[in-house]
Amino acid sequence: MKFKIDTKEKIVVFCPEEPALDANLSADLISTLDSLPELETRNLILDLTLVEKNDLAGMQAILTVYQNMYDKGRSCALTGVNSALTKELKAEGGDMLNIAPTMAEAIDLVMMEELERELLNGLD
Repeated sequence: MKFKIDTKEKIVVFCPEEPALDANLSADLISTLDSLPELETRNLILDLTLVEKNDLAGMQAILTVYQNMYDKGRSCALTGVNSALTKELKAEGGDMLNIAPTMAEAIDLVMMEELERELLNGLD
């Protein structure tokens, strides 16, 4: 799988450079993101701008990656999602998904959740 990665202080932006996220690439997406050492201490923004089409396995891979981030106590947001995939993700993932129309909004969503966690942990 070809991809671009941009690592910031508290965020990793991961952008698959594939036009289709299908069964062939879905397992690769999950294993690539699970093995990135940068994600051990950072949140994830999955930039799907270059993904033009997907199948059920691709959508499930996105949801799996998303849930894995929250299971680790991190945040995740999706951006650059085309309208067809947005509709499918909302139908499958409901309102739990952070889908932002722009990168700036995705960063804001992730950073707000990070701040929430820091405040809640400070109260313990």
